Amino acid sequence: MQKPTAVPTSEVTPKTAPMNATPADAAPTGTPATGVYQLEPPPTEKAPAVSSEAATPTSEANPTPGTNTTSATQGNIVDVATSKGSFTTLLAAVKAAGLTDVLAEGGPYTVFAPTDAAFAALPKGTVETLLKPENKEKLKKVLAYHVVPGSVSSSAIKPGQVKTLEGSAVTLKTSGDKIMVNNANVTSANIKASNGMIHAIDKVILPPDL
Repeated sequence: MQKPTAVPTSEVTPKTAPMNATPADAAPTGTPATGVYQLEPPPTEKAPAVSSEAATPTSEANPTPGTNTTSATQGNIVDVATSKGSFTTLLAAVKAAGLTDVLAEGGPYTVFAPTDAAFAALPKGTVETLLKPENKEKLKKVLAYHVVPGSVSSSAIKPGQVKTLEGSAVTLKTSGDKIMVNNANVTSANIKASNGMIHAIDKVILPPDL
């Protein structure tokens, strides 16, 4: 009788890849849609991409030392600015320019908000002139120069040119905890609203062509 021929098995069974050999998930590393403004978002947990106007949410866990952080539950930018009590002139200007709904319902925005003292430091009669109906477009231009798309905390601000809603750019400077916008100092940062962030400044800044 012939002996049965043994069938080799070492070469017919290919090695299989381990079950966990899948490529690593690609973490979103890009800046928000407003990255062209050179405002880098602070580290946050990974979240799915959203619309171009929705900037990466800022973290409240590590606000800049000595600055204020207001909970978003207190309302939108207009509500929060009203509650602070130091932006009365700014809010009157926003109303006169017809921008109340924009700042209340739009966004997210980062507002470099001049305080009442900042407006009071302007040459006599400047505010009254800007609030006149015939100067509405000029006033709107000035206010839009204080607003940057996206919600950005102080810890995420980088030095450089930042384009505003007005169209022109402001210059941001940082030194430790100190932040400057053109020639204005940020005096109170990270005032959080439901649709953005407010950083109080001590001077009214003007577009280059005004």
